[in-house]
Amino acid sequence: MPHVLIVDDDAGTREALAAVVGGDGLTTAQAGDLREARIQLVRQMPDVVFADLKLPDGSGTELFQDLDPRSGVELVVITGHASVETAVDALKAGAIDYLVKPINLQRVKAILNRLPRAGDLKAEIGTLRGELRRMGRFGLMLGSSAAMQEVYDQIGRVAPTPASVMLVGESGTGKELAAQTIHQLSLRRKQEFLAVNCGAISPNLIESEMFGHERGSFTGADRQHKGYFERANGGTLFLDEITEMPVELQVKLLRVLETGMFMRVGTTREIETDVRLIAATNRDPEQAVAEGKLRLDLYHRLNVFPINLPPLRERGKDVGLLAQSFLDELNERHGTKRQFPAAVREMLAAYPWPGNVRELKNYVQRAHIMASADGDLTAAVPLQISLSKSMAGTAVTIPFGTSLADADRQLILATLEQCGGVKTRAAEILGISLKTLYNRLVEYGNERGKGEADDHAPTHVTGGADV
Repeated sequence: MPHVLIVDDDAGTREALAAVVGGDGLTTAQAGDLREARIQLVRQMPDVVFADLKLPDGSGTELFQDLDPRSGVELVVITGHASVETAVDALKAGAIDYLVKPINLQRVKAILNRLPRAGDLKAEIGTLRGELRRMGRFGLMLGSSAAMQEVYDQIGRVAPTPASVMLVGESGTGKELAAQTIHQLSLRRKQEFLAVNCGAISPNLIESEMFGHERGSFTGADRQHKGYFERANGGTLFLDEITEMPVELQVKLLRVLETGMFMRVGTTREIETDVRLIAATNRDPEQAVAEGKLRLDLYHRLNVFPINLPPLRERGKDVGLLAQSFLDELNERHGTKRQFPAAVREMLAAYPWPGNVRELKNYVQRAHIMASADGDLTAAVPLQISLSKSMAGTAVTIPFGTSLADADRQLILATLEQCGGVKTRAAEILGISLKTLYNRLVEYGNERGKGEADDHAPTHVTGGADV
């Protein structure tokens, strides 16, 4: 259902417009100044904004600067002093029409009848975004797997709202990219996005970094310093590794979330802030609460909308998609034409990537550097994955009395695991054909068939593979 925002400091005008709009079956929200209007924009994106030119804290046309031109929102200016100049200024500011007080209600209805065009534009944007998602791109994020599609759904729902978000995922899964995507899809996109790693700041300085300090407030404070909450006002603040924040500071953070007010270190003067908070952790937040690392009340304030980011090993073919994207970036940056040979693609798909996307990106960069040594711009990227775990379990112990069939099974599966799941290499070591290896794996119930065998990585690898 279309939604209309009415911004006017005259309550009578607001009520008259709301009655007409409501009579057409549309929903409405009202605001008496720019500040209230911006709050309403965060709560729900309207299809049309009726805004008075003269408001207590500015001009209604300033709201147009807060709106993404691609959103399809239409701005109608209201004025009590009509002139050619005001009409031209309104149109220059992006308004589609303007109304003169006392308002002609027939003109209001005519404007509302044009609403389907805005709806069509939003539908087109939605279709385009859907196409990009199917291609594996969503904001700054990349991946087309079912696990990532679920993440995209959640981000798409929460981004336009003011709700706090808790991102949970292993290190390297892209929590900061997810936070940036939430920011870019929100009404705060034109304001600051600041990222803070709570574990990387000294406990003695973290309060000053968060809230700022006054000159002379402590030794070394030779000037006034604005903290993250002050600098991110109107925008988004991303607190990574929130469980590493000192507990005593968590109390002050909770107060900011509840009141929207904070104080710089060294002063008792309160400062108002309007910040959307996104927190992240690579730990189980409930376990962190149980261990006293995270306050329960703060956890509940931050965990309004939790999103779990999947590890790379659960994202299937996203590994190849991400690796190729990283390689394309390097090729464009350095003017090269590197490519992955088939054996490398098999290894990329088979390796479990304990360091997730960050580890994959680092590998592609190392491989690109190694490939550059031969001076051939079109040379293939070499296979050189260094596993994070040391070589272990390189021997298979088969007890006396084990049947030949069972011994054969243990040897084949262990060899495949040591080869990182690369079947061509395992077959070569075992001295059997690739077809024989596939047949044996089907017998063991390890795979459903040859056609999809290379698309699934093993659950873990215990040794190194360097082919």
